[in-house]
This record gives sequence, structure tokens and C-alpha cells, in this order.
Amino acid sequence: MTAEPPAPPAAEPELPRGVALAWGVSANPQRGPKRELSIERIVEAAMEIADAEGLGAVSMSRVAQSLGYTTMSLYRYVTAKDDLLTLMQEYGVGLPPEPDPELADDWRAGIRAIARAQLDRYVEHPWLLDIPIDGTPVTPNNLAWMDATLHLLAPLPVSEDERIAVTLLITGQVRWQGIVERSYATAAASQGVEPQAIDDARDDLLAVLVSAEEFPALRRAVDAGVFRVGEDPFAFGFERLLDGVEGFVRARAAGEPVAVAPAAEPEPAEVQADKRVREARKATREAEKRLRDARKLERLALRDARAKYRDR
Repeated sequence: MTAEPPAPPAAEPELPRGVALAWGVSANPQRGPKRELSIERIVEAAMEIADAEGLGAVSMSRVAQSLGYTTMSLYRYVTAKDDLLTLMQEYGVGLPPEPDPELADDWRAGIRAIARAQLDRYVEHPWLLDIPIDGTPVTPNNLAWMDATLHLLAPLPVSEDERIAVTLLITGQVRWQGIVERSYATAAASQGVEPQAIDDARDDLLAVLVSAEEFPALRRAVDAGVFRVGEDPFAFGFERLLDGVEGFVRARAAGEPVAVAPAAEPEPAEVQADKRVREARKATREAEKRLRDARKLERLALRDARAKYRDR
């Protein structure tokens, strides 16, 4: 029998330019302007613009102008704005903190520390929250954060799939907190007040708008002052998240069955585009608007009636 020839080696995937630059496997251009540029200088300049004015202010021409070069000079190093955003995100998140040996046996404390460090990066570079998530991270710093969280979860008696799911749960919660806190800070800065002043003003407004008849549970919360100074709701929620993970881990360790909700299947594009579906959803929105208007009229009528009979 003739021996089968060996299979050719699998071709390595071609890395996108931005990812290759992040890993340092894409050579810098051999030719360029006399006063040499570098990837690092370009990315740092772009980050300075984003820190000061937001991600929308970043463009290849604006970065080039800030460095004193032509836009074409930048394209010798970074061939597209998407590549620049990839590098900005990579530099912006940086590396995770080194593991604290004192927390080696306390996975919850370790998770708290890494979550706090992630949130600090969002506070330092708020524009990180505006860069879309387009899948599993593939750049070294992003992978280092994922690896650090998985390392903290490694001693737990759960599967690798479950560790990844917990990691996504934690990073998603931190990202959501970053978005909300940035919104508060932006609103406060625009009004020249402290963020807490916005909560106090919102509480005063809710006290007027929320009636016990229409929103009984919310009215009780408003009366209890939950929207004013109190415990950090994010810290409370994060601890409850960790409680849930800990309960899941205990169930796994005891060999108990753990219920997992099936993933919701997205509607096919054909269903979304169906004319009858679109028309029905439009009718639903219109009906909801009419209901809101009717409830507004009811509130006004009740207010007038109460005032009328109160004065008798």
C-alpha cells in the first residue's frame, strides 16, 4: 500500500491589522516622515482627544493634526480608524491588577477587587464604554482580564463553560454600572452640581408625579426615600450577584441539579420583516400611547376632583 502523504499544516488565520498591532506581530512601516512616528504616539494622542472630548471627536485627521503630521502619515502606521479604535481599547483597559496573595482563598474578595479595577478604567477613560463589543476579545490586555477572572474562579467546582458564563456575568454588571455612573457624572457636570443633587431633585419630582393609586409599590419606595442618600445600590446588587454564584457553586459541589433556563431563540429576520408583524407592533405602540394619554387624563381628573371635594 502506498502511504498517504502527510496533510499540509493548517494555515494560520490572517490577523486583522489592529489585532496584529496589538500583539506586536505587524511590523512598523519602513518608510515614513523624517520625524519618526510610532504606534504608541498615535494611540496616546487619540486617547488624549477621547479623554477630553469623547470618542466621537477622534478621527484620523484630528489625531494627525494634534501630532503635527498629515493624515496620510498616520495611514502608514494605522491603516483604518477601526484599527485605531482596537488599539485605543487595548491601551485603555491596560493590564489587570496583580493577584493579591492575601485573597488567594477568598474568591469573592478577589472578584470584588478585579471588578473595582475594571470600573476604575471606565472612570479614567469613559469612552471605553462607547466602543462596541463585537465578540470574544482577541487582544492581549483584554484576554489578560478574562484570564485573571478565570484564575480566581479556577478552584471552584464548576465547569469551564460555567466559569466563562460567570465571568461574562461579572463583566456585564461592571460595564452596566460604568454606563450609569458616567451618565450621572455627565448630567451633573452639565448642570454644575454634584451627582447626588440630581438624585435629590429626581426624588422631589417623583414625589409629585407618582401617585399611590397608579404606582402603589413605587410610591412606597419614594416615601421611604430610596432615591436619596443611602447604601450604594450597585454594591448591594453586586453582592447579591455573588450570592447567586456562591449558591450555584454549593449546589454543584453537592451534586445537586442546577436549573438553567434555555437560551431564547431570536426571531428570524423574515419574521421581523413580515408586514403583518410590523403593522401589529405599530398598532401596539399607538395603543400604548393612547393608554398613557388616558391615564394622564384620569390623573388630572382625580386631582381636580380631590381638590374640589376637599374645599367643601
